Formats: sequence, structure tokens, C-alpha cells
Amino acid sequence: MKHQTAALDSSLASTTRRSAFFQRMNQRLVRLVHRHKTFDHGIYPIEHKELTAGKPIRRMPFANELVIPLLQHKGRPAVPLVKVGQEVVRGEPIAHADHFVSVPMHAPATGVVRAIGLIPTAEGPKTQAIFLEVYQAASQEVLYDMHRDPQQMTSTEIIQAVQDTGLVGLGGGAFPSHIKMHPQEGRKIHTLLANGCECEPYLTCDHRIMLEHTDALISGIMIALKAVGAQRAIIGVEDNKLDAVAHLRARIPKALPITAEAVQSKYPQGAEKMLIKSLLGSEVPAGGLPADVGVAVFNVGTLAQMGDLLPKGRGLIERVVTISGPRVARPGNFMVPIGTPVRFLLEQVGLTGPVGEVILGGPMMGMAVASLDVPITKSISGVVALEPRDPAIAEPQVYPCIKCGECLSACPVSLNPSMLGELALAREYETMAKVYNLDQCFECGCCAYVCPSNIPLAQYFRIAKSINRDKKHYMHQQPN
Repeated sequence: MKHQTAALDSSLASTTRRSAFFQRMNQRLVRLVHRHKTFDHGIYPIEHKELTAGKPIRRMPFANELVIPLLQHKGRPAVPLVKVGQEVVRGEPIAHADHFVSVPMHAPATGVVRAIGLIPTAEGPKTQAIFLEVYQAASQEVLYDMHRDPQQMTSTEIIQAVQDTGLVGLGGGAFPSHIKMHPQEGRKIHTLLANGCECEPYLTCDHRIMLEHTDALISGIMIALKAVGAQRAIIGVEDNKLDAVAHLRARIPKALPITAEAVQSKYPQGAEKMLIKSLLGSEVPAGGLPADVGVAVFNVGTLAQMGDLLPKGRGLIERVVTISGPRVARPGNFMVPIGTPVRFLLEQVGLTGPVGEVILGGPMMGMAVASLDVPITKSISGVVALEPRDPAIAEPQVYPCIKCGECLSACPVSLNPSMLGELALAREYETMAKVYNLDQCFECGCCAYVCPSNIPLAQYFRIAKSINRDKKHYMHQQPN
């Protein structure tokens, strides 16, 4: 993945990124203005949310063909239930979960299965997918459902029903939602956090969901509370979305154990560990999970889908996606069928000129795509089209580390990115993990954003972690 943070803004963002002085001044100013709860360290990238924050969710048309990957989540791929030439109706299951750590797939449209084969992904490796030719003349009603009452269901039944919907973390993690709900021995959940921070620049889909799908969100929170056995829920929202905080507080019935609280707008406030620290003051131990401190965290988009789909017995077939960026002619928030090609989306919103990079997700942690034919999957919250680099401006030069300490001040989990970067260059990958806690890095990109030497630290760490995983897997495969 190319170094994306320099493309956040053609002038001011790149200047802010390269100048440690302006970065510190900006942080101090924001701290003086905002007094809401927060965590230590982090950064303040330019938000660019004004492009779409005020635009209601609109429905995207169906492409002529949808491509539904069988692996859109962490875990095992789903297994096809359909054959080539088979007709399916919208909402019908087309692939079943192969394991507890897996989720099924459902038809995003009424049509016919044209093929089942390999496709390239944004991450690189190819994966199996179902190619669905859409019947454009069909009404595209959801004709497959099985109504049920969550209030009459046990927590075990709810967890199974969540898996049946195919729900995964819609904030980008793509972790199967039912696994987060599954009881873990020796751990009791006392608080559910609904993550409405949406700290990535450009993205506003969660903001609009909180404003427009409020009832579904509240319903999903109550379902999740019952499943995990928690006593209360807190919706955490960054204070650049105070209209959502006020709206939620007005709509949440006083009898429900749900509150909405503002936290400081700072990246990466939406990371699970950061949000837990900000709202509850608790620190998840190194190598631990939110459940270790009695917390379960779900994205607000995930909970809204849960509140809508589970009572109807339907599967996840569409999601809200923000389409934005300096090259998008008509940016907005759209309800997009799963499997829609990125190329089709950009054709629908229009482009104002040549595009340099198209990023799936946000520009800090998202993935630049090599092909516009990759489809929208369950975890993709945004499509950001950036301008091409001015050929008159040279590619940013990478300089040696000057030991300024800016990366240490920015790292939200208090690692030493400078030392980790030097070890990465020396290919001391095991030392990075064993001595300097590389595995605690969640690749937020804060260190690379503030580095005045333009060192792509986050990319170094991603490569190092991948090599360590491959080596560990290889060692496990060897006979004793």
C-alpha cells in the first residue's frame, strides 16, 4: 500500500504532517477548546467530513452484476449453497457458515448465479466469490425472512440468530459479531459500548446512521445487552457530531439503560481500547480483549443492522457507505448492495477529473485498491477518491530518523515506533515482537502521520507482523 497520509490534503494536511511544530500547536489548541473525555496521545488529522456530514442516506442503484466474496470476515470462508445457473431471490441464503468462526452470505439482489470463481481482493490474495447477474426488471423486494421476537429468545438463541444474519463488525474490523457475544469463561460483561466515534477523515456513514436509523440502533443495543448479559450501554460519539449526541439523548426512552456521551474528536478515538479508556477509564491489558475488563464493543452500524435484521430473520445484504474525496463530484452517504463493484459506485457519483488513488475505508487505515473492479464487502465503510500527485512535486523523500520523539508522543498505545522502525529496517522482526511489543500495534498510522522524516512506519510494522505470522504458521506445520 502506498503511503496515503500525505494525500489527505494537497497543501495544509501535508504541511501539518511534516511539521512537528504545527502538529503540537494544533493538539494544544484542540485540548483547550474541547473538554470531553479522551485518551492519551493520538493525532488531529484534517477531517473533511463537511463534504457529506449533512447529506442523508440515499439508495444506490443495483449494478448489472454483483460479486459476493465468500470471505468477507475474519475466520473461515462461507461455503456456497447455490450452483451456476440457479435463480435466487433477494435475501436468500447463498452460502452457509463453515465453522463457528464464520458467517453465511445472502443474495443482495434477485437474479441468477452466473459463475463461482476466484476474484482479486483489495488486500491482494484472490478469494472465491459468487457472481450474481441482477434481474433489473425485478421489484427487488426482500422475499426471504423469518420473523421472531428477541424478547422471547434466550441469549444462546440470539447469538445463533446473529450468526445466521451474517453480521460482522461494520466499522472495518469484519470480526463476526456473534463471537463477541459468546460467553467467555471467567469473564462477565457489565457494560456494552456502542462505538459511534467514526474518527477517520471523510467518513460520515455512522453519523448518518445515528441520526436516521435511531430506532434500529436502540433495538440492536437492547438485543446485544440481552445476549452479553450487560447491565448498561453507552453510545460513545466524537464531539464533532454533537447533533447526533443530542438526537440520541432525545430519542432514547428514559426507562432504558442506555446513555449517549460525547468524547473528544481525536484519532484513533474509535479504536476499542481507546474508547474504553476514554469512557470508562479502564485499560485493556496488553494482549487482552475488552472482555477482560468487562466490556463488549460494537459499532453503531453493526447494532443498527442487528436491530433491523434479527427480528425479521433476514441476512445482511447491504450497508451504508460514504463516497467522498476531492475527486468525487457528488459525494454522499449511500445504502449500497454488498458485492457492488467500486467502479460502478464512482460512475454513479461522478468524478471531477483523473484520480490518483481510491481508498476503501478511511485514508488513515484504509486500503488503496489496484483495481476498481473489486466489490464492496461487509466491512467497507467508505470509498475515498483522491487527486493524483502533481507531477511537478517530487515524491516525498524518506530521510533517516532524527530521534525527534514525535511518533512516541502520537502512539495511542505508548509503543516506541522509532525503535521499531529501526528494527524493521534491520529485519529484526522477532525482537520487535518479543521485546518491543509489536503485536500491540493496530496499525493506526499515527506514527507515520507525524514523522518529519516521512518514514512509512505503519507499513513497516504491517510487513513485520505478516512475516512473524507466516513464520509462526510454518513452524507449527513442521513435524516434531
